[in-house]
Amino acid sequence: MQPYLPPKITPPGKPLGILPSLRAARRNVLGIIPAIAYTQPIVTGTTGPARWHMVQGPEGMKHVFQTNVGNYPKSEVMIRMLRPAVGNSLFTSEGAAWRWQRRAIAPVFAARHVEALAPVMTATAERAAQRLASAGEAELVKEMLSATFDVICDVALSGREYFDAEEYGAAITRYFLTVGRASLLDFLEVPPWVPRPGEFFGRGAVKTMHRMVAAAIAERRKTGAGAQDDLLDHMLNAIDPQSGRTMSPQELLHNMQFFIVAGHETTALAISWALYLLANDPDSQDRARSEAQSVLGGRAAGAGDLAAMPFIEQVLDETMRLYPPVGFLARNVLDKDRIYDRDIRAGETVFLNIWAMQRHEQYWTNPDAFDPDRFAPEAKAGRERYLHLPFGAGPRICVGANFAMMQAQILLATLLSRFVFAPKGPPPEPVMHMTVRPEPGISLTIQPA
Repeated sequence: MQPYLPPKITPPGKPLGILPSLRAARRNVLGIIPAIAYTQPIVTGTTGPARWHMVQGPEGMKHVFQTNVGNYPKSEVMIRMLRPAVGNSLFTSEGAAWRWQRRAIAPVFAARHVEALAPVMTATAERAAQRLASAGEAELVKEMLSATFDVICDVALSGREYFDAEEYGAAITRYFLTVGRASLLDFLEVPPWVPRPGEFFGRGAVKTMHRMVAAAIAERRKTGAGAQDDLLDHMLNAIDPQSGRTMSPQELLHNMQFFIVAGHETTALAISWALYLLANDPDSQDRARSEAQSVLGGRAAGAGDLAAMPFIEQVLDETMRLYPPVGFLARNVLDKDRIYDRDIRAGETVFLNIWAMQRHEQYWTNPDAFDPDRFAPEAKAGRERYLHLPFGAGPRICVGANFAMMQAQILLATLLSRFVFAPKGPPPEPVMHMTVRPEPGISLTIQPA
């Protein structure tokens, strides 16, 4: 039986010029990746006045993410897209500003703290299953965004009293489609301080998100500690051991905003894509369901169940290989360097092409096929660590990676143990602006298992 080949992007035969690149990037960033990027570890080209390099080999990834990380800060274009929403938060800051924020935020994601948060995830998984029990069919991205938003609000803010999930989610989408889209001014290397049209159209989305986060922070300052030792408490009490510094109101707002957006959007997409892949691969879905049912016996999954369900984790790993939450990153170059056989010059741009690397013909057998057994223990043994980067790598690896994986496994296992999913309608297209979303969504039929 042939493995299932899920939706992919047909690449252009050669690097695009400046206007075709702009049109492609505004519609779908993945559309600017040339075919050669799926067969070579590095591709170099020019767009207008700018020389750039796409890196999609594991050695190059390690060099940028780890070995010479200080030479490759986030690109000014990327920061320009993110700063209106998340300011100089953990994700966008560099140097000392980044280090102290990382120290302040990291403790909440220590293994013992993440496991202590698992009951919140279990309760959310139960509620999600109950919502789907009588649905017959559903659009899964919307359902999973609602579920992961519940978890994030409980973990970050001990509840969602000040949040309207639909309004907040619509604001995120509107932001991605305005501020989060490439501008012609970016391609022409016009300085980031020159306003882009998208920033004007995205202002309302930023105000909506910030209003909800600010209300929750203001209430916590009045009432004191939350119902549990949540992320907001950690941030309010965070002190830099070197300087004695605490977070300013603006830093607090922006970091909470970043965590809420990143912490629920990416996880919801991973679960949604996984359900879509399994709906189109009944054998893998049956295998995953049998594993989940044998462990759970009808109840929702908890942290203590996950080690006994390795195939569920394999499904998620393979899903994020095919559809990495963030598939394409950009870095500035501060000083001259060399990656593979290319001289890298100061002022150029290096693109970290995770999407193409994880579908690369040189590194994967039948790379476009869905095959969870790629991540069985024996298959992973000896594989280059930097070939699979759903959470990034190096010192700036996603601080919430363990949290995200636990949440995804608990939700996916619970749903698979109770329902049979089947495809409905045409296949979605993977489209990336900030994250890799299925457009127009993932509609599946749902029947009791």
